Amino acid sequence: MNGFRVLFFAVIALALSSCGREDPVGGYTDAPVGVWGGGSSGGGSTPVGGSTSASALLRQVNLKVDMVPKGTHGRRVVRPMTPRYITIHSTQNYTADADRHALALKRGALRARKRRGGNRIGYLIWHFTVDDRHAVQHMPTNEQGEHADFDGPGNNYSIGIEMCEQRGSNISATVDRTAKLSAYLMYKHGIPLSRVVPHYHWPRHGTSKLHKDCPHFLLDNGRPGRKWKSFQGKVNHYYKQIRSQQVASR
Repeated sequence: MNGFRVLFFAVIALALSSCGREDPVGGYTDAPVGVWGGGSSGGGSTPVGGSTSASALLRQVNLKVDMVPKGTHGRRVVRPMTPRYITIHSTQNYTADADRHALALKRGALRARKRRGGNRIGYLIWHFTVDDRHAVQHMPTNEQGEHADFDGPGNNYSIGIEMCEQRGSNISATVDRTAKLSAYLMYKHGIPLSRVVPHYHWPRHGTSKLHKDCPHFLLDNGRPGRKWKSFQGKVNHYYKQIRSQQVASR
């Protein structure tokens, strides 16, 4: 009997420890927090016929969950959000990969001057950082970040994704991984391709330059053009793979 009671309370303790974990790509779930995906490359073969499941595409992203603790720094104030857009950025930081950005966010190192009509919390924060090896999630997708346009729709309604460009990295691999993550988020949240936008899309009133040249390596002369359309085409390609899989499985 004593052995049974020990086992019973051990099971209860394990169950309680898993409650209220933050969903790696959404709100809250009982799933353990950790790495979603395969090896460090985050690769994976695409099924014959050009279709794949949403979960298989997410495995190719090689998503690592490393949340900023709720109530600290960029998540000191939690503002609920139903995402309507996906905003794509580039870090313009040539010395840091996704893991180093995650560490900086958790330490509160990425500060911004809090001011009326500007940054609302005194910190920068976004949802995902992507490099050529994997992607890291910093906050749930049902919370507003501070990455686009202060108190505008870019922060209030969009999921922010930062692409790394550290020296020696493979930018093409980073862009491809970002396209896969964007396609997955489109599918998960019902976001159309027309609402996958560059940071440039959101005017930043009160700044010296209304529209930021970001992500600079996917813009043409500081504006969306051929390069951005090519990126959207890549996102749409992966999104169509998910939709094709859905049709095939009916």
